[in-house]
This record gives sequence, C-alpha cells and structure tokens, in this order.
Amino acid sequence: MSVLNQKTIKKSIKFDGIGLHSGKKVIMTLSPAQPNTGIIFKRSDLKNNNIIYTNVFNVSNASYCTKLTNENGVTVSTVEHLMAALCGLGVDNLLVELNSEELPIMDGSAKNFVEEIEKIGFNISEQPIRIIKINKKITYTDCEKFITFEPNKISLEIDFEIKYKQNSILNQRNKKNIYMDDLRDIYNSRTFCLFEDVEKLKKMGLAQGGSLNNAIVLKGNEVLNEEKLRNPNEFVNHKILDCLGDIYLAGYRMVGKITSSQGGHNVTNQGLRELFSNNENFSILELKEKNIPHSFLIKNPLKSSA
Repeated sequence: MSVLNQKTIKKSIKFDGIGLHSGKKVIMTLSPAQPNTGIIFKRSDLKNNNIIYTNVFNVSNASYCTKLTNENGVTVSTVEHLMAALCGLGVDNLLVELNSEELPIMDGSAKNFVEEIEKIGFNISEQPIRIIKINKKITYTDCEKFITFEPNKISLEIDFEIKYKQNSILNQRNKKNIYMDDLRDIYNSRTFCLFEDVEKLKKMGLAQGGSLNNAIVLKGNEVLNEEKLRNPNEFVNHKILDCLGDIYLAGYRMVGKITSSQGGHNVTNQGLRELFSNNENFSILELKEKNIPHSFLIKNPLKSSA
C-alpha cells in the first residue's frame, strides 16, 4: 500500500521569488531524493559546507521566521511554509537548493508550493515511512504563551489560538486534523502583520521584501490588501501552517495532539526541544500496514499519491 511507503517528487521544480526578510531575489529548486534522505537544504551560492539538515536542534533563530544553521554557521531561513507543504503532502525525501540565505516567500502562504508539487506528482519507494509517536504529555510555557504535546492514537491534531491586545479581529482559534481534514485553507493562508509594526520591522532589518503581494496588512479592522481574506480564519490558519512546518523539522511526521495559545516559531521549537529531551516522551515507529493509524489511510483531496 503506497501510503505506507516513503515518497519524493517525480521531477525537479524551480521557484523564483524574493526573501520576505532579506529582500533578496532567490531561485529555489526542489529535486527528488532517495529513500531515507529526509529533507535537505543546499546553498548553491556557496562552494563549501553548504548542506543544512532539517533538525529541531539546528534551529538557530525563531523570531519572525525559522532559521536553520549548520555546524559551519551556514544558514537558511523562512523554511516553515515549504516544510508545512511537504508534511501535508507526505513528501519524505527532497533536496532543496537555493542561491541565497532565505527561501522565496511567494504569496506569503504555502499555496504555490502545494500546487506545483501536485502538478508533477510523486514517486513512491519501497521503503516504509516512519512516524514520531508522542508517549507523554509535555508542556512548554513562556509567560502567557504555551504549547502542549500529548498522545493521540490515530492522527495529528493541531489546536491553535491567537490573541492580540492591539487588534481584536486577530483573536481566533481553530483546530485541524492534519491527516484527515481538507487542508486547503491552511495551505492558502498568508502571513500577516499590523500596519503600525511595518516600519519597526524594517528598522530591525526584517520584512525588507514584504509587500501587500506576500502578506496581509491590517490597519485597525481594515485589511489593506485588495484580495482581502481568503478564508474567515486566515490569521490563525496561517499560525497552524507555521506550526506544522516547524514540527516537520523533527524529521518525520508525527502522531499526537498539539495545543498552543499565542505561540509561534520559538514556542514551537522550544516545546519540541523539551519533547525530545527525554526518549521516554516519544517513540519512532516504522509503519507497516498492521500498525498504521487509520487516519493515514484517509485520502485527502490535496494529498494525491499518484
């Protein structure tokens, strides 16, 4: 049964864009990879020490985006949207080459990544997939922010809540079953910010490539983008997208329940570090038909395995 086996994409895909925070033009190519490779980043603009592995403990900065750094100090940042797309689509192995330090932001969501990957389809290997199964409840707290990981026998649930004192329109909560629900609204949800924060971000050297083409900007209760909102829960759905991408840095898809309030990249990463600090907290299982959670067998409309 192919859903139990590792997969990669059928052929290479190229994306052109700019980095949200760096503002630099970037060309990114996704290429097929062999079973048990995992997701690997390669800085093609550098000749040496240019491989960066996806790993929770390779996250060197999680403020406003997720940055990975290898042992030689080479970085790649804003990996979360692509990682979420790969997790949701069940891509286990991939080489991601880019000629700059930051992935292209595209439209601020994972929509373009998902659409292009689905167009070319997947190659299914004979190697079984592996999953991370949460065994114990673990909570990481940072003042009012928190994230909790706890066991769930059949799927991955993400229950996320956001609260903003500055703007009540951003106060939203949503829950998604990652392997059973239609994830279209998650993939399509864009990053967002408040109008009054734009100048502050730019002075910090961030959002240099930000625009109304790749981020929702809120001024009071008004969405300044011509497109307005793609779905009623777009703000919290984007947070679920970020959370899913950050979780996939663990190396395998996960079975468990995740609850987070007012969290973000740093809270998720610190929670994962706490989870993986003790081997009793989790198990890594090689899935075969006899022990597969039934939710992996539910075919999501956006998860063709062809």
